[in-house]
Amino acid sequence: MPRLTLIVPAYNVQGYIGECLDSVLGQDFADFEIIGVDDCSPDGSGAILDTYAARDDRLRVLHLTENVGLGRARNAALERATGDYVLFLDSDDTLAPGSLSAIAARLDATGDPDILVYDYTRTYWDGRLLRNKRTDLMSEEGPDVFSLAERPQLLDLLQIVWNKAYRRDFVTRHGFQFPPGYYEDAPWTYSSLIAAERIAVLDRSCVLYRQRREGGNILATVSRKHFDVFDQYDRVFAFLDGRPDLDRWRPVLFRKMVDQYLTVLERPGRLPRDARAEFFHRAAKDYRARLPEGFERPAGGRGYKYALLGADSASAFFGLTRANSVRHRARLGGRARIGRAKRAALGMFYRSQLRLPVDENLAVFSAYWGRGYSCNPAAIEAELGRLAPQTRRVWAVRAEHRDRVPKGVEKVIVGSREYWAVMARAKYLTNNVNFGDTIVKRDGQIHLQTHHGTPLKTMGLDQAQYPASTDMDMEKLLRRCDRWDFSLSSNRFTTTVWERVYPCRYTTLETGYPRNDVLVNATAADVVAARRELGLADGTTAFLYMPTHREYEKAFAPRIDLSKLAEDLGPDVTLLVRGHYFYKPTGRLAELQAGGRIIDVSAHGNVEQLYLASDALITDYSSAMFDYANLDRPIVIHADDWDTYRVVRGTYFDLMAEPPGAVATDQERLTAILGSEEWRDEKAAALRAAFRERYCDYDDGRAAERVVRRVFLGEETPLPVVPLAERTPVPSPAEALAQV
Repeated sequence: MPRLTLIVPAYNVQGYIGECLDSVLGQDFADFEIIGVDDCSPDGSGAILDTYAARDDRLRVLHLTENVGLGRARNAALERATGDYVLFLDSDDTLAPGSLSAIAARLDATGDPDILVYDYTRTYWDGRLLRNKRTDLMSEEGPDVFSLAERPQLLDLLQIVWNKAYRRDFVTRHGFQFPPGYYEDAPWTYSSLIAAERIAVLDRSCVLYRQRREGGNILATVSRKHFDVFDQYDRVFAFLDGRPDLDRWRPVLFRKMVDQYLTVLERPGRLPRDARAEFFHRAAKDYRARLPEGFERPAGGRGYKYALLGADSASAFFGLTRANSVRHRARLGGRARIGRAKRAALGMFYRSQLRLPVDENLAVFSAYWGRGYSCNPAAIEAELGRLAPQTRRVWAVRAEHRDRVPKGVEKVIVGSREYWAVMARAKYLTNNVNFGDTIVKRDGQIHLQTHHGTPLKTMGLDQAQYPASTDMDMEKLLRRCDRWDFSLSSNRFTTTVWERVYPCRYTTLETGYPRNDVLVNATAADVVAARRELGLADGTTAFLYMPTHREYEKAFAPRIDLSKLAEDLGPDVTLLVRGHYFYKPTGRLAELQAGGRIIDVSAHGNVEQLYLASDALITDYSSAMFDYANLDRPIVIHADDWDTYRVVRGTYFDLMAEPPGAVATDQERLTAILGSEEWRDEKAAALRAAFRERYCDYDDGRAAERVVRRVFLGEETPLPVVPLAERTPVPSPAEALAQV
């Protein structure tokens, strides 16, 4: 029987649940069990729980067949708990290192109290940490163990269940259960604290309470569900009614009840406007029914609100709150004026276009900051032309890249009059990066963010932890991300990263990456044609070398001696070299091409054609490896600066431990791999198969169609994904040449 049981319910938290579990399983105290509850979550939360459970038998997973809500999900886990103490942890929060050992030590030192209360710290998306404002209540001075009557100020803490350890036989003896609905913590926390005979505190911040920028807090949603608070206080006072010995707590709990009701009434964004008066009258009824004899109202304005509630004077109450909100509206007005000034800077023409109706049959596409026609937006644009040819499709490109748009594809130059017109009026805006800050997302427009890779390196908010890699303003980044309506993902791993590092109100579409459709659907003839375009001889082995960008390098300088590598590998090998698009063209590659066995393909407009033409990929940390894996062709990692890269940029997993193929950390080793069968032997194939299982979830060749049907045609039922085991890889160059 473990010392501690941690109960972790999960619902729509696939971007956070892994970090939560890591924080528990990585503790230096091991005598615990975790019961993870998949509350019929529609995302990948349940699958993530199962993956962790397969690796660590301290985690047991309970999959509920219907969504029952947080309270009842906790109840289901309580029935299966075996620990001496029960702790609750929300699945988007984490435990601070060393917390469980500190909790266990304090329980031992205080002789197993009914409840141990510990502290928490709020963590914000921008890196700020804010410890509980009433941390003074956590002082361990005085008796180690006490009753609530000796320290009643503990009721002034935020009444939550996840900052306490509860002795399980105490919970069982009193029959504590979580009710359904909003504010489910109130009956549990108040009832357990006033019933406990022995309480202890731990003056240590054990829980890192994530303040999600968007979502995660149902109490911040406009809903009639806030009326659930009345049922919760019915339960609190019913508990008191059954225990006359606890009557002394009625005045305290009455004040807590009234304060909670006033909070719901006063906080914007909770009650629907047409429900506020109804809520007030119901609160007034409870006030009069439960007013303790001799109760003294608080002083000042708060006490006046108590009096208005007691008199059921809704008109006076709302008149008072409207008067108090004048200053608040003034502050909002100041921000609005700043916003209007920014919009005015867009120019009279753009403003005039914004006043015109949205064109339901106009779609604008862009990629890589206007660098041309490519990536996921290009694949979606082509599929849209097939499924909805009536839609006008326009590409936004910068003037210097206008020639990269194929003939027959309509384009506008970024910054031109035509550009501002289509950006103002298009129903659909699609990009694999963010549009500029000056673009206004107007009502009726749909913004599709396709992204352009699977993240090995840290992205979004996580980059703030690696200041050497970026000087990005995270607040501005998230304001740009606020414009997204849809965000694409090619695998479950990517989904969990995007939803955490871009915490905005978009819908994730796990469709696969449209740009990878060709890597699944291409024929032998397509492979041969791609090689012919590059001038590759039939007997040539073509290695595609694609290193990624490094923040600590300002120009593309190949990290291997390409001419020596080509010479060592012999005349039957050609190196296709593609520098990252962040780097400007360099004359060095032109010099290397003189020998004929090195081809600079940095300016090639379609990287997918390079994938098809090559026999294998050589890369370091580029997201190209994830796309290329769909071909089921060999991938070789050249990682001579892995330790530097992961420190400067940060990574989401250890590429050296989970590579997609053979790994070299210097040129000598790379030459040995490529000069033998090691780049394509059974060991390399096994590594690639495991990599494909992890990162090729949804790329089955129909991603573009899924996106078009969902976003542009409004179809809600997605096309089923063909399982990886049932997909037939595109023929290799050798197989393709034999077939054609």
